Amino acid sequence: MGTQSLLRVESLKRLLQGAVVGAVATLVIGFGYAGFTLATTAKTMADAAAADAVVAAMAPICVDQFQRAASAADNLTALKKVDNLEQAAFIEKGGWAVMPGSNSVGPGVTQACAALLDKSK
Repeated sequence: MGTQSLLRVESLKRLLQGAVVGAVATLVIGFGYAGFTLATTAKTMADAAAADAVVAAMAPICVDQFQRAASAADNLTALKKVDNLEQAAFIEKGGWAVMPGSNSVGPGVTQACAALLDKSK
């Protein structure tokens, strides 16, 4: 008798409606509150985290190169006189953001280096 009642049109209709509502609720709750993400979103987040980690690792090297350069105190005074928007260009022009073994400056390194130097002394 139990199987026959499930096969009735009315019961089957309710069963399918419940399955659809459950699936939709799972998706809404999962993506909205439980942290489900699409693969493309996860990749974008991972790429951004990796880029931030690279900048965080390279900025102290830039600061060290800046501080070891000849006339570092004069350069620091000149850097602090430059507008915040132009400090990254000042760092890049000085060549302190170029990492050893590289010919180019990584994106974001000059800004992070300038921010660290601005906080120093």
